[in-house]
Amino acid sequence: MSRIGKKPVTIPSGVTADIANGVLSVKGPKGSLSLTMRDEISYTLDGDTITVKPANATKAARAFWGMQRTLVDNLVTGVTQGYTKVLEITGVGYRANSQGKNLKLQLGYSHDVDFAIPEGIEIKTPDNTTVEISGIDKQKVGQVAAEIRRWRKPEPYKGKGIKYRGEFVFRKEGKKK
Repeated sequence: MSRIGKKPVTIPSGVTADIANGVLSVKGPKGSLSLTMRDEISYTLDGDTITVKPANATKAARAFWGMQRTLVDNLVTGVTQGYTKVLEITGVGYRANSQGKNLKLQLGYSHDVDFAIPEGIEIKTPDNTTVEISGIDKQKVGQVAAEIRRWRKPEPYKGKGIKYRGEFVFRKEGKKK
């Protein structure tokens, strides 16, 4: 039995959910998201809750149960609150600047890195060493943050690079004389 899957997803006021043609659609104050439903899982909409249960007793249905419930919860949370990831840039001369639909990164390369901001994602740079990525789709926000971080991962000797806020970078001792 999935502990996560057993919990029903509550729908807050101001959010509407609809099940039609194998697609679960959720609309809220921040926008709308949809999820293609799996055949192994049954979704029931009861007033202000969505219940996710396995449609049959197969191993695949039990495997998808908890994940599908979490995906439904991510839809509801995304259209009500949204998701935010914060990246911190450490290093001499390393900077970020948001310009319209592009993020300009100076990361110690011979050229500036221009990152095109995808649709549905908002990137802010409160200062030149902080990048705030926000949107309603949790997967998309995390993917964009990972793509930006991939340009210069934090290195273990000086800690230079792009890291998530709160991430611990394991530091190594340098050479000794």
